Amino acid sequence: MSKAKGVVAAGHKITAEAACEVLREGGNAFDAVIAAMITATVPEFVFSSIGGGGFLMARPAGSKSAICYDFFAHTPRTKRPEDELDFFAITADFGPASQEFHIGAGSTATPSFIQGLYAIHDDLGTVPMGRLFEPAVLAARDGVTVTTLHAYLYSIVEPILTASPSAADYYAPEGKLLDTGAIYRNAALADTVDCIAREGVRLFTEGEVAQAMVAQSLDHGGHLTRDDLRRYVVERRKPLNWRYRNHDVLLNPAPAASGALIAFGLALLERTLEECAAPDPVLLARVMEETNAVRMARGAELDRIVHDATIAEHLAALKRHTPATRGTTHISIIDEDGNAAAATITNGEGNGYMVSGCGFMLNNMLGEEDLNPGGFHLWEPDTRLSTMMAPTIVTGSDGSLTALGSGGANRIRTAVLQVIVNLIDRGVDLETAVNAARLHVERDHTVSYEEQSWGLIFTEDDLRALLDTFPEAHGWPEMNLFFGGVHTARRDAKGGFEGAGDPRREGITAFV
Repeated sequence: MSKAKGVVAAGHKITAEAACEVLREGGNAFDAVIAAMITATVPEFVFSSIGGGGFLMARPAGSKSAICYDFFAHTPRTKRPEDELDFFAITADFGPASQEFHIGAGSTATPSFIQGLYAIHDDLGTVPMGRLFEPAVLAARDGVTVTTLHAYLYSIVEPILTASPSAADYYAPEGKLLDTGAIYRNAALADTVDCIAREGVRLFTEGEVAQAMVAQSLDHGGHLTRDDLRRYVVERRKPLNWRYRNHDVLLNPAPAASGALIAFGLALLERTLEECAAPDPVLLARVMEETNAVRMARGAELDRIVHDATIAEHLAALKRHTPATRGTTHISIIDEDGNAAAATITNGEGNGYMVSGCGFMLNNMLGEEDLNPGGFHLWEPDTRLSTMMAPTIVTGSDGSLTALGSGGANRIRTAVLQVIVNLIDRGVDLETAVNAARLHVERDHTVSYEEQSWGLIFTEDDLRALLDTFPEAHGWPEMNLFFGGVHTARRDAKGGFEGAGDPRREGITAFV
């Protein structure tokens, strides 16, 4: 446990360093998370972009309430005819399996990342935006070294990174995809971020950057218009507060699906377990199955099983919003005053085109298969998309404070749930809670589990019981990014700091 002045957990060293710089200079956790989010778009461009969006769960020091900033993707206000759309499928190769993604300008929802950062800064920031954007500008201009994990990710989504000459120029210079040890530079993005810092959010919503994004849409067959950018609204929502074993768990509210489903899983566990008991793998898998059933029914069974109107209302609200689950990254920060920030951001996988002269790729959130179970292009105009992104803050009756969240599409909620259970029910330290073996159950009842770190919290008897109950369960020999990346920051009741960057996604922990 560190006696430092603050802690940062993030998905890349450059991202974490940006936050630490701000904290050292006297900025608060919210200044630091703004700097980290914008900087993440440079080394973590597969997961994030200024052309995407996200969420921040913010709990100011001394406040009993928190705010969830929703700057997630929003569907365009009008639909372009299908025969005019640039919308096509690519196949991502994961090795043992492949997955189809849909990209093209017609897959892009309204970008909202910059609007979100400015809304957070307006409410909670203390450091000038120019200073907060500076680490991102320097990283893009000077370059960042490609890590092993990110080189692997590039190989998976190579068809997106090379879908157009404009993208290939950045990500596959001289015809070869960026590999481990290569230096990735993006002078155009550095200039764009620098200009936005100096001129403000209007450059992104009405100025030259906005015009370039709309031009891409018009030229390449997309839905995005100037009206979409001008009229986007960052929503400040009241978190879903769920009480679990003397802890308040602050969760992403509707229209996000994640918060209600995590609360549902916690409710089932608490009603099943004896006091002070921790769930075994079989119970965890059963809870995941029940949660999948509730999600598929969109809340139909929730009131009957949980008997709580609050969650029922949140799940009922999801009927108005279609779900989107894409690639994400997460940042958690707590400062010395007790300000806590948990931010999850995404760009989907990107639409395959670089915005001309700006150095970034727009999102492909409308290319999500889950968005249109009956077929693509059926989305409702001018509607905030639902999501499994789950920035979360947990407060204990002893005064402890934990910020966490994860990337990992539909594995986000199971990863966050398991880390919460490890901390509260098992009482393990933060690193063990994050590194311990994870389970995940898909909608088709396929059970996956990690073998490498099984012994941290489970036993061989637990494994035998799991395999007896689910004979077809699939064991992954090593920890894998499939099971999420729960980057977590914590301050205990005495003011000591603890952090854990998830090794599944090359997570980094830094103290100030």
